[in-house]
Amino acid sequence: MWSADRTASYAHQEHMWCAQIHGARSNVMVTADVWLRRRQIKRHRPYEGYKALMSSATGERLPAPDDRRWLILVVVAIAQLMVVLDSTIVNIALPSAQRALGFPNSDRQWVVTAYALAFGSLLLVGGRVGDMFSRKRVFIAGLIGFAFASAIGGAAVSFLMLVAARALQGAFGAVLAPSALGTLVSTFREPRERGRAFGIFGSVAAGGGAVGLILGGLLTQYLSWRWCLYVNLVFAAIAVAGALAWIRSSRPAVRPRMDWPGAVLACAGLFLIVFGFSHAETAGWTAALTVGSLVGGVVLLAGFVIAEQRSSHPLLPLRVILDPARGGAYVAVGISGVAIFGTFLFLTYYLQVIKAYSPLSTGLLFLPMIACILISSNLSSIVGLPRLGPRVLIATGMLLGTAGMTYLTRLTVTSGYPSAVLPALLTLGLGFGMIFAPAINTATFGVARQDSGVASALVNTMQQVGGSIGTSALSTIALTATASYLVSHHTSPLAPAIAATHGYTTAFAVSAALLGLGFILAILLLPSKRRLAELRSTAAAVATPAAVAPAPAAVPAAAAAAAAAPQPAFEAIPVALCSCSPVVNPATGSAATPAG
Repeated sequence: MWSADRTASYAHQEHMWCAQIHGARSNVMVTADVWLRRRQIKRHRPYEGYKALMSSATGERLPAPDDRRWLILVVVAIAQLMVVLDSTIVNIALPSAQRALGFPNSDRQWVVTAYALAFGSLLLVGGRVGDMFSRKRVFIAGLIGFAFASAIGGAAVSFLMLVAARALQGAFGAVLAPSALGTLVSTFREPRERGRAFGIFGSVAAGGGAVGLILGGLLTQYLSWRWCLYVNLVFAAIAVAGALAWIRSSRPAVRPRMDWPGAVLACAGLFLIVFGFSHAETAGWTAALTVGSLVGGVVLLAGFVIAEQRSSHPLLPLRVILDPARGGAYVAVGISGVAIFGTFLFLTYYLQVIKAYSPLSTGLLFLPMIACILISSNLSSIVGLPRLGPRVLIATGMLLGTAGMTYLTRLTVTSGYPSAVLPALLTLGLGFGMIFAPAINTATFGVARQDSGVASALVNTMQQVGGSIGTSALSTIALTATASYLVSHHTSPLAPAIAATHGYTTAFAVSAALLGLGFILAILLLPSKRRLAELRSTAAAVATPAAVAPAPAAVPAAAAAAAAAPQPAFEAIPVALCSCSPVVNPATGSAATPAG
C-alpha cells in the first residue's frame, strides 16, 4: 500500500521536476495541474493517481475512467444495433433475394427461420460461453463471426448458401448479444450512470427495428439486396476496433460448466420440429419424413427436460419455467413472436409482390406499427403495470392482436393501404406493446439471483423459437391454401395474385386464433394485481429474517443498513421491437477478475 507520506513525496518530486523542465513561465500551470492530479491520490487507488500525476509532466494524457465507460457504451450499442437491425432488414430484402436466387415460395421462410432458430436455441449456450471465458474475447469473436457470416450471405450464389449464412449469423448473434449486455452491466456500476447507460442502450435497440426497415429499403432499392448483409461488416469493424481499444479483458473468478447434452438435445429437437412443419408443405402432413421429424423433435425435447432434471449444472433450470405466472408470460411472448414474425413476412410479400410497392416504401409503411409498439410498451410498463397488473394488460394486448389479425383477413388484391392495412398495423402495434413489456417483467420477476440471466435470456429464446416454429407452420398453411385456390380458380388472369393473397389471409386467420388462445391462457395463468402484490409481500417476508438478524458490532452502521435493505435480483427492460430483447439490470455485477 502507498502511504500518504510516500504519495506526498512523489507529488513534491514531480512538481519540482516539472518546474525545471517547463521553466518559471509554466510554473503556475504545472502547480494547478499537479493539484488536480493529487485529488486522485486521495481516493482509494493511489497508484493510479501517481500514474496520472506522472502523465501530467510528460504531456501524455490518459483517458479518464468515465470517458472509457461511455466509449464502451458506444461500442456495445453499435453491436446491439447490428443484431437487432438484422431481424428486420432482411425481411424487406427477401422478395428481391428470392428473385435473384430463384428459390421457390416454399423455401423462402427458411431465410427468416434459419436466423431466428439458431439465435433463439443457442442464446442460453451463448450466455454460458460468455460466463466461461473472457467476455471481451467472446464479444470480439461474436462480432467477427457475425461479420464473416454476413459476408457469406451477401456473396451467396445459391439458396443453400444464403440459408447457411443466416444460420451462422444467428449462432454468432447468440454469442454476441449476451456478451454485449454483460459488458455493459460490468462497466456501469453506479446506479445513476447505469440508468443513463441502459436508457441509451435501450433506445438504440428499440430504434434498431425501425432503422432496419428504412435501411433495408434504401439498400435494396438503390444498391442491391446483398448490401443488406454487407452493411454488417461496417458495423462490426467499428465495434471490433472500439472493443480492442477500450474494453478491458476479464476472466470469471469461478468458471461455470457447460451442459453440452442439454444444449444438443434442445437444438436438435427444435430443428426437427421446424423442419417437419416446413417439409409438410411439399410432402404433406402424413409423409413419413414429416411425421418422423415432428415426433423426433418432441422426443428430443422430452429428453432435454429429463436431462435438465438430472444435470448438476443445467442449461435451463426447470424451476424457472414451472412457476405458473412465469410460464404464462413465456407463453405470451412465444405467441406474440409467432404473430409478429408472420405479420412482417406475409405483409412484406403482399405489399411488394401484390401491391408493387418498392422496398423503401414497404419499410416506411411498417413504421406506424413500430411507433405504436414503442408508445404502448412504455406506457404499459410505466403506467399500466403498477396500476392494473400483468393479467389485464397482456389479455388486452392479446385481444387487440386478435382484432388486428382478423382485420387483415379482409385483404384483397384491390385493397388500399390506408383503409385495409394501416388500421390493422396500428391495432397490432398497440397490442404487441401491451404484451411485450408486462410479459418480460412478469417472466423475470421474483427469480433467484443465480437464475436471473437464464430467466431473461429465455424471454428472447421463447420469442425467437416461437417465431421460427410459427413462421414455418404459417408458411406451410399459407402455401397450401394458395395451391388449393389455384386448383379451383386457375382460369382467371389474376388467379396467381388472388391465390397468394388468399394464402396470406389464411395465415392471418390462424394467427388471430393463436392470439385468441393467448387471451384465454393469459386469463388463466397470469397473476392479477392483487396476486402480484402477494408475491412481492412473500418475497419481502423471505428476505426479512436476514434483514432483522443482529449485525456484529464490528459491522459499520451503513453496511448494516445496506444489508437490511432487500436487494432485487435484477430489473428487466424490454428494448427491442422485433427481437423483444430484454435489458437485464442486475443489482450487483457478476464477479470478474481483471486479466490485465
